[in-house]
Amino acid sequence: MARKQSQKLLIGAHVDQVDPLTEAKARDADLAQFFLGDPQGWKGAKIAYAGGADQLRSDADAAGVGLYVHSPYVINVATTNNRIRIPSRKLLQGQMDGAAAIGARGLIVHGGHVSQEDDPETGFDNWRKCIERLDAKVPLLIENTAGGTNAMARQLDRIARLWEAVTDAAGGDEVGFVLDTCHAHAGGIPLSDAVGQVLAITGRIDLVHANDSRDDFNSGADRHANFGSGRIAEADMMAVVRAAGAPVIVETPGGAEGQGADIAWLRERLD
Repeated sequence: MARKQSQKLLIGAHVDQVDPLTEAKARDADLAQFFLGDPQGWKGAKIAYAGGADQLRSDADAAGVGLYVHSPYVINVATTNNRIRIPSRKLLQGQMDGAAAIGARGLIVHGGHVSQEDDPETGFDNWRKCIERLDAKVPLLIENTAGGTNAMARQLDRIARLWEAVTDAAGGDEVGFVLDTCHAHAGGIPLSDAVGQVLAITGRIDLVHANDSRDDFNSGADRHANFGSGRIAEADMMAVVRAAGAPVIVETPGGAEGQGADIAWLRERLD
C-alpha cells in the first residue's frame, strides 16, 4: 500500500551507531539518529561504521536514509563549572566535526542546566558564548528537557530566554530546535498546544522526538515509552506531529521490533 502524507513526513529512529543503515532498514525508517561514541563519556567522536565517515555518507545517500547525530548526554555548555563547561564546548565541536564528516542533517544537544544556587542568566549567557565560538558545519539543534528546576530548556519561559540568548549570538539565527514529546509532557508543557507555543518563541521546529512517557504530566521524569503504553494521549501525540510538520525520530524502547511498530503506528495515523 502506497504511503500518502507519510511520504512527505520523514520518520526514523534512534539506533545503534555500528550500522545505522541496516538498523534503519529493519525499522522501515527514513531517518537514523545515533551517537558518535560513548553517550556518557568525554572521549571524542568515533565513527563506528565499517569504512568510516566517507563510506557511511556515501552509503546513506545511496540508501536514501537521512542521518542525525545525538551528542553525548554529559555535554552541558550552560554550567558555571569550568571543569564541565570548557570540556563540553570542546566535545560539542568534535561532535559537530564528526556529524559534518558523515553528512548529518543536524547535531542534537540538550539544553543543559546550572546549579540550584546559580543565576540562570549566567547559563543563558554561557549558551550565547558557546554559539559564538562554535564552528557550526551542520545545524545545531537544541532539545527541550524533562527535568531540573534550573534547566535551560524545560519550561516555556526558560526556552524563551534561552532563545533570546542564542539568537543574540553571531550565527544564532541558524540554530534549530528539537521538540521532544516525552520531555515536554514530563516537563510540564501541555502537548495540545505545544507546537504553537514553541513556534511563537523560536519560529521553528526542525525535528520532533516522538516518544510516549512512562510518567505523569510535569513529573520531571525522562522515561520514554512505546506509543499507547504511556501517559500521552494519542490525540496529543498526533497534534504535535501534524502541527510541527518536521521530520520525526522515535527514541522508544524495544529495538527494531518496538521502534518499527511505533513508526508504523505514526504512519497509519498520518495516512
